[in-house]
Amino acid sequence: MPIAAQTLPDDASLAVARDAALQDRVALDFVEDLTTEVGQRQGGTEAEARARTWSVARLRSMGFANVRSEEFQMPTWVRGEETAELIAPYPHRLAITALGNSGATPAGGLTGEVVGFADLAAFDAAPDSAVRGKIVYIGHTMQPTQDGSSYGAFGPVRFVGPDRAARRGVAALVIRSIGTDSHRNPHTGNTNFGEGVTPIPAGAISNPDADNLERVLERASGPVRMHLTLTPRNLGQQTSGNVIGEIVGSDPSAPMVIIACHLDSWDLGTGAIDDAAGCGIVAAAAKRVADMGQPRRTIRVLFAGAEEVGIHGGRAYFERHGAERHFVAMESDFGADRVWRVDSGLPVTHAALSDRIARALAPLGIGRGSGRASGGADVGPLVQAGVPAVDLQQDGTDYFNLHHTPDDTFDKIKPDALAQNVAAWTVTLALLANSSDAVAP
Repeated sequence: MPIAAQTLPDDASLAVARDAALQDRVALDFVEDLTTEVGQRQGGTEAEARARTWSVARLRSMGFANVRSEEFQMPTWVRGEETAELIAPYPHRLAITALGNSGATPAGGLTGEVVGFADLAAFDAAPDSAVRGKIVYIGHTMQPTQDGSSYGAFGPVRFVGPDRAARRGVAALVIRSIGTDSHRNPHTGNTNFGEGVTPIPAGAISNPDADNLERVLERASGPVRMHLTLTPRNLGQQTSGNVIGEIVGSDPSAPMVIIACHLDSWDLGTGAIDDAAGCGIVAAAAKRVADMGQPRRTIRVLFAGAEEVGIHGGRAYFERHGAERHFVAMESDFGADRVWRVDSGLPVTHAALSDRIARALAPLGIGRGSGRASGGADVGPLVQAGVPAVDLQQDGTDYFNLHHTPDDTFDKIKPDALAQNVAAWTVTLALLANSSDAVAP
C-alpha cells in the first residue's frame, strides 16, 4: 500500500520548534564533551579513532538508529619538531608550524638565505635563478569577509605554493599564515605536491612574525638568513572512517536528506569551531526534528573522517553510498557564528519549498541569498553528481582568526550563536525531511 504524502509542518509548529531550539544545549554539550574527552582529532591517528568510538556512543545515546563506523584507509602525515629563527641581520625567533604534507628538513635543520615576495603572483613572476636553493617567503593581504571569500582568494599560497616552489628548486617555503588574526599563532592546513614532485619543507609563520620578517627584508642591506627545522613524517596508509547515524523516516521509498560535518580536526587546538561545532549542530537539529514526530524522509547524519587532510571521508562516503537516493545535501563546516543567509540549490520545481524555508528562517535574522548552494567539502561529490544542496551560511568575519590554530578551543564557542544555528537547521531540516515531493529532484 502506498504511503500517504505528509504535509509540511505548519507555521505554528515550526515557530515552537524554532523557539525551543534557541534554548538548545545539546549542541553546546556535544562540543564541550568532544573537545574535552577526545580533544584534537587529526585524520588517520589514534585520536581520530577515539573520536569515532565516542561519536558512535553519543549518537546512540541521542536515539539515532543504524549508527556505525565505516572505516577506510588513507595516507597519514604527522608533524614533528617545528622551529624557525632569523640569524642575520637581526636575530628573531619565529612562531612557525608545518603545513600538512610538508617535507622535512635534515634533523639538525637547514640554514639559508631568505628571499621574499609580496604574494604568489610575484613569486611566479620571479626568474628561477632568484629562488633556486633559497628559503622563499611569500606573503599576502588576506582580510576578514563575512562570506569567507577571502579564503578562496588568498588560500592558493598554501594550497599550491609549496608545489610550485618545489618544482622551481626552492630549498624551503615559508608563508604568511592564511588567517586574519594578529596573534602569534601560526595557522596550519593542508598542501599537496604533484605526482613526481619531491615535497620540500613548507611552513606558515604567524601574522605578527610575517610583519616583522617583511620589515627585516625591506631594510636589510645584506642577505637575510634563516635557520629552519621541520621534521614531519609520513606514516603510510592508516585507518580513518566515517560515523553515520539515522533518524529513520516513515516512507522508505522517499529519498533521504543527508546532513554532514567533519569529525576530524587539525592537531594544534581541540577543533571546537572546526568542526566539533558543525557536528553538534547537525546532530542536535536532527534530534529536534525527530522530537517533532517521525519525519517522512530518513535523515542521515554523516560525521566525515579525514576532511582536513584531503576530504578522504567525503570521497569514501560517495564511493560506498553515492548510488543511493539523496533528496538534498547540507553541511555545517564554517565555525559556530550566527547563520545570516540561506542559499538554495533546489530546482525551480521546488520553488515553493525554497520559499517556505526562507520564510521560516526570517525570524532568526537570516536573509535569502541569490547564490546557488554548493553544499560543503564532504558532500561535494554528491552535489557534483547532481544532488541539490541547501546552504545555511554562517558569519565568517572572525572565523579565520581561529581557523587551524592553537586557539581553536571550546572557550571560543558563543552559546547563543550556536543555538541560533540549531534553530535554523531545525526548521530547515523539518521542512526538507517532510517534503511531499515524491522523487528526488
